[in-house]
Amino acid sequence: MTALEPVGRVLLRDQATDRIREAIVAGELAPGSVIKDAALADQLGLSVAPVRVALARLADEGLVEAKPQSHTRVTPLVVRQVRDAAVVVRAMHELAAREAAGRVTDDDVAAMRAANDRFAAAVAAGDVDAALRADDDLHGVLLARCGNAAVTATVDRFTPTIRRLERLHFGAADAHPSVELHERLIAACAHRHVDAAVATTTEIWTALLSELEDDPR
Repeated sequence: MTALEPVGRVLLRDQATDRIREAIVAGELAPGSVIKDAALADQLGLSVAPVRVALARLADEGLVEAKPQSHTRVTPLVVRQVRDAAVVVRAMHELAAREAAGRVTDDDVAAMRAANDRFAAAVAAGDVDAALRADDDLHGVLLARCGNAAVTATVDRFTPTIRRLERLHFGAADAHPSVELHERLIAACAHRHVDAAVATTTEIWTALLSELEDDPR
């Protein structure tokens, strides 16, 4: 890709990637389902070219797999692969907490508290999408304050793999980081207690990993 490549084409590729990724994570494109690029392009109101680029990107992310001369399909949900991704993402969030917890601002803490309020309300309402967005917003404060682009890129790369299974477990009482755990993380950050922030982050992700260990698939 050159710097002078038409902007519209780049945006269409990005938009197609985001839309298809969201459909996979939400289960609209179910694990194992076959994808026909022409039909998908028609559904999205796009030409086939940006959709093919999007599918190639999603194959790199592990959400789509293509077999030459055969078919393209949504990658089946393999719990071992999700666990592997979750271990990596946990390590990145722990690093972000260690780098950021001692440097958060009052505005950062306020943003985390506001996100946790939204999280609690969404959980109470059974709104999975809103809860996950709020959870991302809360932990995103530490990722941003950490300021490590490699950490953020790694989280962005592997989170969609985790989220497909995370959504299936969200209805269980212990399937997602709780409001109380978030409050403990926020309190640790507010007092610049780095070790406590890291330990709580580990506890949040260990709860998810334990849930994955119990999954029979």
